[in-house]
Amino acid sequence: MALFRFKQRSVLPGFGLTMGLTLTYLSLLVLLPLSGLVVKSSTLSWREFFSIIREPSVAASFKLTFGASLLAAGVNAVFGLIVAWVLVRYQFPGRKIVDALVDLPFAMPTAVSGIALTALYAPNGWFGCLLKPLGIEVAYTRLGVTIALTFIGLPFVVRTLQPALEDLDVEVEEAAASLGATRWQTFLQVIFPLILPALLTGFALAFARALGEYGSVVFISGNIPLETEIVPLLIITKLEQYKYADAAAIAVVMLAASFLILLFINFVQWWSRRYAE
Repeated sequence: MALFRFKQRSVLPGFGLTMGLTLTYLSLLVLLPLSGLVVKSSTLSWREFFSIIREPSVAASFKLTFGASLLAAGVNAVFGLIVAWVLVRYQFPGRKIVDALVDLPFAMPTAVSGIALTALYAPNGWFGCLLKPLGIEVAYTRLGVTIALTFIGLPFVVRTLQPALEDLDVEVEEAAASLGATRWQTFLQVIFPLILPALLTGFALAFARALGEYGSVVFISGNIPLETEIVPLLIITKLEQYKYADAAAIAVVMLAASFLILLFINFVQWWSRRYAE
């Protein structure tokens, strides 16, 4: 037996090289642009910063964007769970087609999604002409903004829940049923606690995606100031007016919101791992 053991060299690059490439790549693509955004907004005093984000048009855009995004994420949390449940638990003709359709908002350009939704829900569209006699207007309203955000956020919930549902042990459900639990009791007390971390993660991802959405909303919203103007469009408007500091201030608020959402997602993942142990 040899007295000395030599560490076998790996063919793949080591930690030092890969870590350096990772930090360089992230710095060039993520940290530098975000740092420039923060530096540009730092040219404003705190009074100027808060006066910008408290302008009526800016406050209305924040209210619409956060409110519609939260509502859309909540709708997707409910119906995304149903869609994921059906795709995982049932076999039916056309299942693969339905599964592929879930990813359609990922594949379609957002502008195409916006044009398609506007054509459907306009007063003379397929759905709009049916809703108009009922007094329901979708296109160029806040309802249209919410529908567009729901459309682009559904895949995040479904794809996050599917692995969690596939990992569920059917024997646990059978044990609950053998003890006299009804289907609702089994779902609420056995299944739902196990998939709750994945559901919260999907909800947060859909919410974060909706906050930054632009292409699918800009057509169906109508871009009416104080009514249907979303924050990304307002930032572009400020840039076109050469108000770079104002645009940076608004963008910093959105950046902070996105960062908090990412922290929430990481906390949920940490909590789910601890819960699993």
